[in-house]
Amino acid sequence: MVTVYASSSAALRTVYYNAARQTGEILASAGKSIIYGAGGGGLMGSVADGALSKGGKVYGVVPGFLQDLELTHRGLTDLKVVDDMRKRKHLMLEGSDAVVTLPGGSGTYEELFEALTMKRLGQWVGPVIIVNTDGFYDGLLKFMRHSVDERFMGRNHLNMWTVVEKPEQIIDAIESSHAWDQDALQFANVTSANA
Repeated sequence: MVTVYASSSAALRTVYYNAARQTGEILASAGKSIIYGAGGGGLMGSVADGALSKGGKVYGVVPGFLQDLELTHRGLTDLKVVDDMRKRKHLMLEGSDAVVTLPGGSGTYEELFEALTMKRLGQWVGPVIIVNTDGFYDGLLKFMRHSVDERFMGRNHLNMWTVVEKPEQIIDAIESSHAWDQDALQFANVTSANA
């Protein structure tokens, strides 16, 4: 199962929708089931449409208050309606083998950073793939490297994520991701030994 984080915005450039749909197609063609935020529009809808077009299984999780705002996808393999965003994020990550993050806004950033924090603490240890469509994440990636340079994170923490430029690189990135395990907690804090 692969968790996909992505925008629900319906006002983006075509390049983003095309990459999102291709992401869904590629994951489904590789036999990967998808769990995501259940949106029927934006990049979320494009991912689901792409996966479903290839016979993939797509599971959605949505808080009840967002069902209408994010126009919940009507063709999903299964849909869970939960009480709040915390439960949504928990269910989307629980049992997931990997995270794929497409461009998005504050909700997508929060989800990405929660996955990275859980990984840093050894509580969830799967691959985290950032799809840098059209350089979207260049600024964020620079900022994260700055966090390492300033010793808020250790050099080894740069191995928590893998960046790809195109969806066709996702499967290889998942399979070749740097090994990570629950011992990560031992170097979660930055010290002179692991900086």
